[in-house]
Amino acid sequence: MRRLQDVRRQGRPISRQVRVVAEALGVGERAVWRWLADAERGGAGVVVTGPREQAGTRFTVTPEVRHLFALWKGNVAAVHRELVARAARLSPPGYVPSLPTLHRALRRDLDSGERAGLAAGERAARRHDVFLARPRGWRNQVWETDHVQVPVLVDVEGTGRRPWITWFTDCATNAITGLAVTPGYPSRESVLAALRSAVLREDPYGPFGGLPEKVRVDRGKDFLSTMVMAVFDVLDVTVEDLPAYTPHLKGTVEGLNRAVEAMFLAALTGYARQPRPGKRPSRPKDEILLGFEDFTARLLEWVQWWNTSHRPAPLGGRTPLQAWQADPTPLRDVPATDLWTFTLQDAGTRTLTTRGIRFRKRDYAAAWMTGKTGIRVQVRYMPHHDHRIEVFDVATGRYLGPADLADQATEDQVSAVRRVRAARTRRLRKDLEASQRERYAAATEPGPPRCLGALSAAEADRELGEASESDLSKLALPDLIPHSPPPAHWRTPPALAAGTAPLPPVSAPADPPQDAPPEPDTHPAGDA
Repeated sequence: MRRLQDVRRQGRPISRQVRVVAEALGVGERAVWRWLADAERGGAGVVVTGPREQAGTRFTVTPEVRHLFALWKGNVAAVHRELVARAARLSPPGYVPSLPTLHRALRRDLDSGERAGLAAGERAARRHDVFLARPRGWRNQVWETDHVQVPVLVDVEGTGRRPWITWFTDCATNAITGLAVTPGYPSRESVLAALRSAVLREDPYGPFGGLPEKVRVDRGKDFLSTMVMAVFDVLDVTVEDLPAYTPHLKGTVEGLNRAVEAMFLAALTGYARQPRPGKRPSRPKDEILLGFEDFTARLLEWVQWWNTSHRPAPLGGRTPLQAWQADPTPLRDVPATDLWTFTLQDAGTRTLTTRGIRFRKRDYAAAWMTGKTGIRVQVRYMPHHDHRIEVFDVATGRYLGPADLADQATEDQVSAVRRVRAARTRRLRKDLEASQRERYAAATEPGPPRCLGALSAAEADRELGEASESDLSKLALPDLIPHSPPPAHWRTPPALAAGTAPLPPVSAPADPPQDAPPEPDTHPAGDA
């Protein structure tokens, strides 16, 4: 390369010399010109390289290059440096393509999805795939459901929380048939509340609803719980459990999750993903968050707009309501009372006694129980709603009515218990997780957040009593460890001597010598 530079400095043509060098190294003339230009710019010029195995063949991506491409997360320059270093360790040196040649080979031999997958993983590769669109079908043929945590901080009893939305959407009309909003983590109760609002077609849920033929879920443990699966089985609804990490298989509800953020949540106060200035962006201290009731009301208004005014592209200029009403498919309705029964968990049978119904070591009573003691009843309940149970007659299956927790704690008692629990949480770190996972009821209509976990008055008094006894300052006893006894020559009152610990046994001293002086009298007669 230095010889070519010298010839070029002398002003003589070097085309023939370049051709000779290219033939000797088994590379193209453009590569030699590129090396020469790089050397004149002060670069390294030609890298340590050997001749090609066959002259005239172009470089192709090998498994080694693929592995290095994945190792360096798609950094082609790093892959080239690694190839150069490996070739330099060989004897004789192996062939290494130039960096532009490596770029061209990767673009030619690997498609965009494969390059994205090697650099960033399977999810990145899936963005370059082609997905076939399912046929639109008919209304209530297939529903899709999902949980989504909204990126908006909402004021829940003085604490900023990010609520969860559980909703069902119809794949044929893109209509949101039902939803439930939970201030905390969703559960089976959230799924059942959303399902109830989706199936019912009476006010305020209609006109969308009825029973679907199939529901797609994504292996969520709440959707596949024993109780929820039993409800779908009773309602004759097929559940399609999709493989994990396959959002493209339920694109309708996933598209809704993205749309609600871009079209509604991003404009709300407390939006958590709002760009903010500064190296360490923080929320304004004077920011006023929406209350849970206000947030739920605004979300339901947006859902109403989505169903009646929004015109999704797949519907060809129609709204979900117009597409729903234009579909002549008959609907399968379930009475509200039957649906309520189906969406309750069975707790077995009990005997109605003079104290009511015993359930989970608690007594539940109601006015309709008067004169009915001794009958066998079936108990059903909504998960986590331990303040009320629903009672049915075992013999006839007739619904008898609800029963509320007898001797339920007052609001003051519940507040006192919560304060004690918070103080205990601060003292004991192991209770922190239990305190953070408070259960809240799912809401389908605007209303204040309702914390679940009913207490009886006896349970509240017992827990408060245990908390007061756990105060170490109140348990401190000054005479818990008895004092050492006074010396033997002291005259101690018997009342004080009884509260002292005895001295450890001491071996008897040896007899004093005969010439030893007598011990002085330590108890003079005047002290008696």
